[in-house]
Amino acid sequence: MERLERCGRWLRAALAGGRVRRRLPAALLAIALLGSALKDSDLVPDTPLRNKRNPLNVYFVKVAWAWTLWLLLPFIALTTYQLARTKLLYGRPQSALLVLRRLSALAVGTAVWFCCTQLFIYIENLTGECSIPAKPGENTPRLYATKRECHQDSGVWNGFDISGHCFLLSYCALMILEEVAVLEGLSMDHNSRLRVVVNVLFVSLCLLTVIWVFMFLCTALYFHDFSQKLLGVLIGLSGWYGTYRFWYLKPFSPGLPLPNVPLSSKKYSYSR
Repeated sequence: MERLERCGRWLRAALAGGRVRRRLPAALLAIALLGSALKDSDLVPDTPLRNKRNPLNVYFVKVAWAWTLWLLLPFIALTTYQLARTKLLYGRPQSALLVLRRLSALAVGTAVWFCCTQLFIYIENLTGECSIPAKPGENTPRLYATKRECHQDSGVWNGFDISGHCFLLSYCALMILEEVAVLEGLSMDHNSRLRVVVNVLFVSLCLLTVIWVFMFLCTALYFHDFSQKLLGVLIGLSGWYGTYRFWYLKPFSPGLPLPNVPLSSKKYSYSR
């Protein structure tokens, strides 16, 4: 437990002040740009990460939103309730309602993820065509309406494939950093079980963010065209900006992670 506590303190110190949170959007854009330049110049070494079936891609990136959701849900619930009770002096009913309000950010995130991925699929189907050899006895090649139909006949679908990895990994990483910033204003008893649980979740979320950024780099180096990656990361940044920098500042929204001041204070803004 002492190692976990030291790791948690080091990570909180590294994230304090929001420097990493403010610089990550520009860093992601730079990674997409430089990674694409290296890929187009054939300067990328051949590694197992080039294979889409590598363990990190199969067991993490393919279910990136599920990992993010499962860890953020208890983290947001516990930290929001603790802050509401100790810092904002809310009663149990008001604290529970505030927890539900903040948890609705995960529902918003799920809607952003679903709508964007469905849009990407629609655009790829709309702009693509199937490359497949004509089968014996067929006078005219078969027409395929979707990528799935093409793959069922072992064909290759050529369409504009916006990078879902660049979108989702950037969106998840930015969302996690926004939510863990709440620890700047959270105080807990050093020996409490709550502190241990929150530390485990916090360290796990930071490790997950490192994985998302690393796999974002791998995507930039090995997969997709530059325009597909650029559009993917821009959509991811737009999803983050439209929620945490715009909509969540409004009264009728899930709201921002609670700062270390009362909600009624004029200092309650996103200046932190």
